[in-house]
Amino acid sequence: MTKGKQKLIVLTAGGTGGHIYPAEALAAELEKRSYKVMLFTDSRGLHNYKGKLGEIENKAVCSGSVVGKSVATKICSLLKVGCGVVQAGYYLLRRRPVCVVGFGGYASFPTAVAAVILRIPLIIHEQNSVMSRTNRILARFAALTVQSFKQVKNTPAGVREIVSGMPIRDAIAALHYQPRSLKKLDDEMTLVVLGGSQGARIFAEIVPQAVRMLGEDIRKKLVVYQQCRKGEEDAVDAQYKGIGCRVVVRAFFDNMPELYGKADLIISRAGASSVYEIAAAGVPAILVPLPTAADNHQYYNALAFAEAGAAIVTEQADFSSQKIRDILDDLLRHPQKMQLMSEAAQRAAIVDAASRLADGLETFISEERN
Repeated sequence: MTKGKQKLIVLTAGGTGGHIYPAEALAAELEKRSYKVMLFTDSRGLHNYKGKLGEIENKAVCSGSVVGKSVATKICSLLKVGCGVVQAGYYLLRRRPVCVVGFGGYASFPTAVAAVILRIPLIIHEQNSVMSRTNRILARFAALTVQSFKQVKNTPAGVREIVSGMPIRDAIAALHYQPRSLKKLDDEMTLVVLGGSQGARIFAEIVPQAVRMLGEDIRKKLVVYQQCRKGEEDAVDAQYKGIGCRVVVRAFFDNMPELYGKADLIISRAGASSVYEIAAAGVPAILVPLPTAADNHQYYNALAFAEAGAAIVTEQADFSSQKIRDILDDLLRHPQKMQLMSEAAQRAAIVDAASRLADGLETFISEERN
């Protein structure tokens, strides 16, 4: 495909990581295949992205959320959405993409609606095991629905769908092909605790207590890497004083491939990106779904991997120091259990999701052309 004949594909996504990471992975994959890629988002995202999404052309359109808002705010948001549909329609008419790919979030809604009105094929990608409200509406009009999980709840009947998995970072996908050695009882063990921006505080309160309750023989061989909220690093670090294990506390870890590679066990929330990255790395996990996640989708994300034997699910209401202590003690004293979970995680992983998604798009584009 020559430069002058590059086909354009427009991506549209909300501003959260769960929407942006797969959009970025797809953008990189499509550019490898000689497509031109643009991103339509709202003003929060315009010029604020790093990586591939920061390199491609961006357009900002008006948008607004109506979920959980006052009547006045909802009316204002609907007016913004209407304005955004007009803006997106103008850009789409000028650029004439072969299709629009939506990744959910209210910022993607105006562009997706404009595509439907203009009869530009709309493809949506659902990251979670429960379809979002935005995608539930759009799926009825989409030419193709691509999903990270099998049997996604609330998918409208009759939609054309394929399963791609959740696109993840290349450096983490590469861990899938690196062998993990079977640990012995006396070996050093590494526990990684990832709370995320919305829920690290309960981990900061419970996990140090749980570790303190472990036997000395377990504590002295344990290395803990724990994420916490910014500004709380010293307070969390102080909770580990005198326990006997080595601890690294950070508000943000910028070396996640390295951490996944050395982790023997992870405690984490259950966003789609997180569970697929953990699975790709082959790390046993204790998954604690965020209870406020829309439609409880994190619980169902976690359940899919628990049913595969790769994780243990502990809901936040049951997340106590005694319960976590008991789970940690059982797993750390029986490395063979963690090995079985690791093997199950690797079997459940999908590390070529961006390629699968791009394949699905190309197949659809080819069918449309013929």
